[in-house]
Amino acid sequence: MSTVTLGRKVPAFSLPATGGQTLGLKDYTGKNLVIYFYPRDSTPGCTTEGQEFRDLHAQFTALDTVILGVSRDSLKSHDNFKAKQGFPFELLSDADETLCRLFDVIREKNMYGKKVMGIERSTFLIDGKGVLRAEWRKVKAAGHAAEVLAAVTNL
Repeated sequence: MSTVTLGRKVPAFSLPATGGQTLGLKDYTGKNLVIYFYPRDSTPGCTTEGQEFRDLHAQFTALDTVILGVSRDSLKSHDNFKAKQGFPFELLSDADETLCRLFDVIREKNMYGKKVMGIERSTFLIDGKGVLRAEWRKVKAAGHAAEVLAAVTNL
């Protein structure tokens, strides 16, 4: 499977999501879509990033933009994380890394001195026609959601 490319249509995908749903690209035709990949539920950076997207959610919605968070965590973990943080958007479970590999976000990381494969915090902006318009890789959580909102405003 190839990976996504700026300026090109994103291949169709579908994953299990919070609330017992299955969501995919086709569900958002005609809307902008922000997909943010994060390493793990309920960790400090991932919580900060999710909270910032939560706090700006109304502004994204006003710009006809949907937010989806993605990690390899289970749906049970996602449902708990979403409820605890009051996220108004859905979280997708990519346990087999299908979407992570499509967006090329799996990287070797150092975890307490051990090399492990994990998600590199990354965000992608897809327009209503399914075309990848912007990408952010190696994201720092704090302040990132505002940067994405600025890009959506300029679409």
